[in-house]
Amino acid sequence: MALLALLSMLAGGAARATVYDAELSQQLLHGANLCAQAPCRDVMPQATRFSERKGRPSYVEAFGAGPDKAEHLVGYVFLSTDVVDIPAYSGKPIVTLIGMDTAGLITGVRVLKHSEPILLAGIPESTLLKFIAQYVGQRGDAKLEIGHGDTANGAVGLDAISGATVTVIAENQVISRSAYEIGRQVGMFKSEVRPPARYTPLNEKLSWEQLLAEGSVSHLQVAPKEVGLEGDGPYIDMHFGHLNVPSVGISVLGEHAYRRLMDELKPNEQAIFIIASGAASFKGSGYVRGGIYDRIQVRQDPQSFTFRDTDYQNLYGIQAEGAPAFTESAVFIVRSENFNPAWPWQLTFLANKAEGQSGAKTFVHFDKQYWLPSRYLVGGRPRVELPQAVWKAIWGGKKVEIGLFLFVLAFTAVMYSQRDTLVRISSRKHKPWIKRPRHVLWLVSVVFLGFYLKAQPSITQVLTWFHAVLHQWKWELFLSDPYIFLFWWFIIISTLVWGRGVFCGWLCPFGSLQQLALSIGKVIGLKKYQKLLPKPLHDKLRYLKYVIFAVLLGVSFYSMETAEHLAEIEPFKTTFIVGVWNRSWPFWIFIGGILGWSFFSERPYCKYLCPLGAGLALPGKFRLFGLKRKAECTTCHACAAGCGSHAIDSAGNIDQMECMLCLDCMILYYDDHACPPLVGERKRREKDGQALTAIDAGGYFIKLESVKDALANRAGELAP
Repeated sequence: MALLALLSMLAGGAARATVYDAELSQQLLHGANLCAQAPCRDVMPQATRFSERKGRPSYVEAFGAGPDKAEHLVGYVFLSTDVVDIPAYSGKPIVTLIGMDTAGLITGVRVLKHSEPILLAGIPESTLLKFIAQYVGQRGDAKLEIGHGDTANGAVGLDAISGATVTVIAENQVISRSAYEIGRQVGMFKSEVRPPARYTPLNEKLSWEQLLAEGSVSHLQVAPKEVGLEGDGPYIDMHFGHLNVPSVGISVLGEHAYRRLMDELKPNEQAIFIIASGAASFKGSGYVRGGIYDRIQVRQDPQSFTFRDTDYQNLYGIQAEGAPAFTESAVFIVRSENFNPAWPWQLTFLANKAEGQSGAKTFVHFDKQYWLPSRYLVGGRPRVELPQAVWKAIWGGKKVEIGLFLFVLAFTAVMYSQRDTLVRISSRKHKPWIKRPRHVLWLVSVVFLGFYLKAQPSITQVLTWFHAVLHQWKWELFLSDPYIFLFWWFIIISTLVWGRGVFCGWLCPFGSLQQLALSIGKVIGLKKYQKLLPKPLHDKLRYLKYVIFAVLLGVSFYSMETAEHLAEIEPFKTTFIVGVWNRSWPFWIFIGGILGWSFFSERPYCKYLCPLGAGLALPGKFRLFGLKRKAECTTCHACAAGCGSHAIDSAGNIDQMECMLCLDCMILYYDDHACPPLVGERKRREKDGQALTAIDAGGYFIKLESVKDALANRAGELAP
């Protein structure tokens, strides 16, 4: 009943989602009249009128009536994606509308669209609203940081959203950098004065390979699948570089053409060249005389510079030895004193991407950074603090936790790799000694990995990977959570080597929580009530998790949003990430039912409902190493009777797809007081060892040491 209530509530939640992957019009994203489509008054309440987009990056002026009833400028409204494009955990930017008054104070923030799974069903919208409300009243040039650590450097600490660290760090960068760049553009914030670039007198003639190796020529390639198309060759394959530098200009253009180009350029004008091949054109098929080349831009901090036909010159050939073949080429002139080639800049290629079966087009861009080698700049490259990728900031701030996390993974791997030694010790003592360190691991997994680090792998990550492999793989997406990233590498390797049981049976936080519940049940006197489902019933119910996995995977190809909702059949998010207290009653009943059952039966959720376990069981079928079996195991049912996973069949075979690698059967395997074949061998050995000597047919005495050795060798064959 609880499961049905939970699923019906999730299905209803999918229909109510509005901000998650909302459809935003092209007019809102790129049109002149932003505020005709966007709720600008929500972020600038005192405004009565808004201008059209202006500036680069673009913004909207907001006007309101003063005390004298006259209209005057009260602030600015801007869309984050007009300024920066910082991906969050989903790999997509959070489209945010921001208002800032003429004093440089943020007046409002509104999220228009996001693709964050954690903000879809796990965290209520009120939590997101509470987070972004912290920016109201902050200065646009303030140093805003997530967390309340050391603020001696003048930083302002902000409260995070528990369980959504990656998302809030990305959103903080989006709001902070957007507000600062617009404030700098309109003159409210003073930017650093950059001295003009001065080039060294080097004028070497370099080969194409040398230009690429030193970075004076850069390479940008886009594959067809990155724009939603099929095909083997590149969608576009571009090389570009800065021509004002003597060595680069002479190597690419030749001495005569370079001198002629430099004579034509005015002060503060910079020339770049582009050559390309592939299915697409960087010039664009819709270009007309007097128009703009709308497929390429140069971006720097994060101003963007576009090119018109008056900025274009023909490039007929590349003089550098070893240059690749190309189908189109150009020299473009950047005519702005705000562009400084001594600092890093980006070439941006813009394209329309086909989304899904509907064929709907979205605007995407691909960037490649360019920075002149130090040897071409007098005094070398300036000291520049480049914006740090979100995932690097996260890894840098969690070094101690990452170290402890890796220690737990390494300890588990080493411990399991020595399983033969450990189970032999347990067998000799006739006690499951190995369960002591495993109880410690289960406790560490629940408390440290689960509740503290929130490092609970999920089926949603598997679904995301399927789509990333099929559509567009981005390492940044998976690096953004260091614990999940490292955990998945451990899971992949251990599953292929030993099977899924190392993760599922030893380290999964929720699986460990169920196992601890079973142990607590024994301590408080419930042992006599603890039972497994009958094997025939278990063999039918165990396929349910594979059905759930297949349904989630299939639904994800139709709607990732719906799949994210249905993935709440995993209790992981509620238990460790969001917290039961932040969820509604169906979640409480669902998780309470699972944990209540776990006091009486071993890991019921893992065996019957877990789609993650089902997803790991499939590749685990091809593991390199399995558990040992004797020839006598086909008729002996001792191990099967004590298998808490019901993973041993009537023929003595271990189903590695279901096995949690608890090693109880391996303790029995070596125990000559419990394993029936070994018990028989031990008793025969003891009976034969009662006689000290024997007489052979020739009348000589021979010590029975050789007989005992032969029996011992036989026992070794049975228990290698």
